Amino acid sequence: MSTEAAYPEARAVTAPPNHHFFGYYDKFPWDATGRYLLTLESTFIDRPPTGDDKVTVAMVDLEDGNRLIPLAETYAWNWQQGTHLQWLPTAPDRLIIYNSREGDHFAAVIQDVHSGEKRVLPRPIYAVSRDGKSAVSLDFARVADTRPGYGYVGLPDPGRDEPHPDDEGIYWLNLETGENRLIISLDQIVHIGHNETMDDSKHWVNHMQFNTDDSRFLFLHRWKRAERPWWTRLFTANPDGSEIRLIADHDMTSHFDWRDERYILAWARQHDLGDFYYLFDEQTNAREIVGRGVLTTDGHCSYSPDRQWILTDTYPDRERKRTLLLYRPADRRRIDIGRFYAPPELDGEIRCDLHPRWNRDGTQVCFDSVHEGHRQMYVIDVAHLVST
Repeated sequence: MSTEAAYPEARAVTAPPNHHFFGYYDKFPWDATGRYLLTLESTFIDRPPTGDDKVTVAMVDLEDGNRLIPLAETYAWNWQQGTHLQWLPTAPDRLIIYNSREGDHFAAVIQDVHSGEKRVLPRPIYAVSRDGKSAVSLDFARVADTRPGYGYVGLPDPGRDEPHPDDEGIYWLNLETGENRLIISLDQIVHIGHNETMDDSKHWVNHMQFNTDDSRFLFLHRWKRAERPWWTRLFTANPDGSEIRLIADHDMTSHFDWRDERYILAWARQHDLGDFYYLFDEQTNAREIVGRGVLTTDGHCSYSPDRQWILTDTYPDRERKRTLLLYRPADRRRIDIGRFYAPPELDGEIRCDLHPRWNRDGTQVCFDSVHEGHRQMYVIDVAHLVST
C-alpha cells in the first residue's frame, strides 16, 4: 500500500464558485478523443434537490485550460447518480445521453455536444447497452420514495401505495426508435423465491448494468419495512426480461461490475462466509471471494478496460477520510492512490462518495470529492502504476 506522502497528484479539473460532479462510478466521463470530460454544475451542495432545482449539463475541455462548456439543463437528477449522463456508444465523440423531466413524465435526451441538436426519448435511462442501441429503465419517482438520493423528485409515483404493482418495474427502451415496454414487473419479481420478509413490504428495483456483450443485464431487487432499511437480492436477465436468474439471495448485495459476459464482481453477504467481494458465475451460481484480507470494506468497484485491475474506494474511516485504491486480482496487489476528507455535515443523501471511474485506456481515473470544501471533479494519472 502507498503511504500518504507517496500518493499521486489528484488534479482538480473543475473549480468554484459553483459545484461540479459526475455521479455514479460505472460510466466513462471522457469522450472517445480524451479531450472532453462530462460534468454537472450546481449552485449548492448542502441539501437534497427539490423539484424546482436544476443542474447544468456541461463538459470540461481538458486541452483548453479546463474550460467549462455548458450544454443543457435538467431537473431529473440526484446527488448520488447525477442524471445518468454519459457518452452514447454509437458516437462517443459527439453524442451524449442524460435524463430530463418533460411535463408529466421523466424522459431521456440524446444531444450532439457540438451542434446542440437534441432528440427526446419517451422514457428515462438507467443502464445503456454497450453498443448504445438500447437501455433499461425503472421508475425513478418510486425510487425517490423508497431510496432518497437515487430517484428523481418533482413527479408523483402512480404506484406509491402499492407494495409491488404489476405495472411498474423494469423497462426496455430502444434508443434509436423510442419503442419501449415493461419487461419485468415488481409483482413478478416478488413471486420469485418469495419469503416472509417480503410480506407487508414495499418493493423496488435499483441499480442495473449490462454485461460486456449485451446478452444479459443485472439488477437489484430491494424491499423494506419500518424495522430495517432494506433487504437486497441480485438478479440477471436477458434484455427482453426472459430467463431471470437469482444470483445472490443472502439479504445484502451492494456495488458491482461485470468482469465479462459471465462473471459479476459484487460486494455481498453470503451467510456461510460473510461480507466480501465475491466473483459470481451467473450461469452456475458458483462464487469465490476476491481480495480476502486485502479488500475489507464495501466500495464502488469497476474493472479497468483490460480487466486486469479493480478500481474502488471506501466509505469514511474514523478520520472521516475515504480511501481510493487499485487492486490486481492476479497477484493480490493493492495500491492506495489517495485519501480524501468527507465533512460530517455532508452525509446521508447529500454525501459525496468518490465514485471513481476509469478513462477509456485505463491510464487515468477521475472522482468526485468535497475534501477542499466544495464539490469538484479530480483526475489522477495511474499509467505508471497499472503498467508495473
